[in-house]
This record gives sequence, structure tokens and C-alpha cells, in this order.
Amino acid sequence: MSFEKFINNAKTSWMCSDGPDSDIVLTSRIRLARNINTLRFPILFSNEEAESVIHKVSEKLADQSNEKVENLELLKMEELQQLEKRVLVEKHLISPLLANEAVYGACVLSDDEEVSIMLNEEDHIRIQCIKPGLQVMEALDKANDIDNWLEESIDYAYHLELGYLTSCPTNIGTGLRASVMMHLPGMVLTQQMNRIIPAISQLGLVVRGIYGEGSEALGNIFQISNQITLGKSEADIVEELKSVVLQLIEQERAAREALARTSNIQLEDRVFRSYGILCNSRIIETKEAAKCLSDLQLGIDLGFIKNVSKGILNELLILTQPGFLQLYSGGQMNPNDRDIRRASLIRERLLLETE
Repeated sequence: MSFEKFINNAKTSWMCSDGPDSDIVLTSRIRLARNINTLRFPILFSNEEAESVIHKVSEKLADQSNEKVENLELLKMEELQQLEKRVLVEKHLISPLLANEAVYGACVLSDDEEVSIMLNEEDHIRIQCIKPGLQVMEALDKANDIDNWLEESIDYAYHLELGYLTSCPTNIGTGLRASVMMHLPGMVLTQQMNRIIPAISQLGLVVRGIYGEGSEALGNIFQISNQITLGKSEADIVEELKSVVLQLIEQERAAREALARTSNIQLEDRVFRSYGILCNSRIIETKEAAKCLSDLQLGIDLGFIKNVSKGILNELLILTQPGFLQLYSGGQMNPNDRDIRRASLIRERLLLETE
């Protein structure tokens, strides 16, 4: 996949597809951390060892005869502009670490962008699979297919008692990070999140913002993921996460129903005010856009707004990020120009819904 082809296909399958409980769960993601047995971890390895990782994976890419593994192509970070790498981060296909700091980093993408394999990030190989809606077990199955395929010709660093060996001790064991991205405006508006987050942490899970560790919960979107990777099977980790997510779905639906019952006119007013801002603004910052898009999505889910696509939040939250805006506008832009372009793009996209 050339980067031009990637750009022409700006919207990934997980942005556009419906999945189970997709009114609340935007995406499910699985990430598997793996290292090559004969090479030092990325924090210590040489440039030659970094190149060796890419070479080994490139050789394996030549064999895509397995029907479960197809249409995978490699992009080297050194061949991409900084803005192009930023877009990959905004689409959740690579991490900021790989984009900004990795030595001889690369990623392998599938045509539908559900599969992304990061090379020479914190670990030699990080396999990622993203699915729309609550499909965390399905994402695990796909990631395991890729993992098994790579292991046919790559000898992983593995300890009989500890499991897969990783750069960070918190990933030792399964090397699995399972996460779901959830839209939780009901619990935010009813002020439940401050109580929920500590409770989730006590269950061995962590709550982060839209772009993972250290990021902000833009648009009332939160990532829920496991913290423990050692001493549990992959299936157990995923089932425990799914169990908590199902409870959060119930609580979010209850919160939305309570808001509609006790504050219906105020909630409807909030939704339509945000809709009006999105349809008419000539300049809008990232945070305001995210807040208004969250309100709009809530209005769609509650039936207040009927003429806008269901997945508008997932789509526009990505397409209005700074990297996307600049790349599609032809180059670097100052913050004010980005805010103007963001408002224009949102108006254009919403106009398509009413034509």
C-alpha cells in the first residue's frame, strides 16, 4: 500500500462500519507485543539489529498464501514526512513513539487498516487489530492469526514460566493489551465518571483518553484497557474486559434514559445548539468540535436528530485532527487556519447528509 493509496482511502473500515453496541462502543482493539529471540530489545539494540527486524518481517510479507493473512504492505517511517506520520497516529494505526522516536521504525498495514503491525517501537513487533463496536474477541482472533503466521518463521523471545518477554515488565506474559473505545456522554453529564474510574482501576483495568496514555478524553470518549498481562490467559483477559464493558454499556444507557426523562428539553436544546454550531461555525477549535460532535452523536442515538449518519462522531473526530487537516489542505498550517479549515470540513460533511 503506497501512502498515496492510504490517503485516498481516508476513512478506515472501523470508522464506517457498524458493530455490536456501536452506539456506545466505537472500537475494540487488540495489541500483542512480541520480540525476536536473537536480538536485543529496542531500548538497547543497534541500527543493524533494527534493520534486521524489518528485514525478517519483509521476508515473511513475501508469503501471504495464508487465507487469514492477506493484503499486508510495509511503510518505513524514514520515508514518510512528519505530517504523514501524524496522520497515522490520528487514525490509531501507529503510536506517537513510533512516529517520533523509533530508530528505523516501520509499520505494516492491511488494505482495510484493521491490521497494523508496528516494527521497532517499544518492542520489535507490535501486532494490532481494530474492529468496530464491541468485537474484542473477534479482534483477538484476528491478531492471533497474524501472530501465528509471523511465528512460523520468526523465533520469539519466550520464557516457559514468564511467557513472552517484552521491553516493559508490565507487558510480560501474554504481551496482550486489549482495549475498547467508548462514548460515554451520559455518565459524564450525570457526573458518574469520577466515581467509575477508580472502581474500574480496582478491577485491574485502566481508563485513558482517546489516544491512550497521557491523552485527553476528547468528545467524552474513553479507552478502557487491561493492565495485567502476566498470570492470565489471553481469553481470560479479554473476557474480564468485556464483562466490565458490558456493565458500562448498561450504565451509560441508564444515564441517557435518565437524562431524557428528567432533563429532556435541556438535553434536546444542548444537542441542537451543538448541531447549529457545527453547521454554521466558520472557525472551531479541536476541543469545541469534539464536544459538539459528542452532543450531536448523542442526539442521533436518542432520536432527536434523524438526518445525520450514525457514525458521524467516529468519522469526524479523526478527519478533523490537526494532521489530517493539514495533509488534505496541502501542507503545514498555523492553528488559526486549521480551526477555519476544521469548521469548513465539518460544514461540508454535514451538508452531504441533508442533500
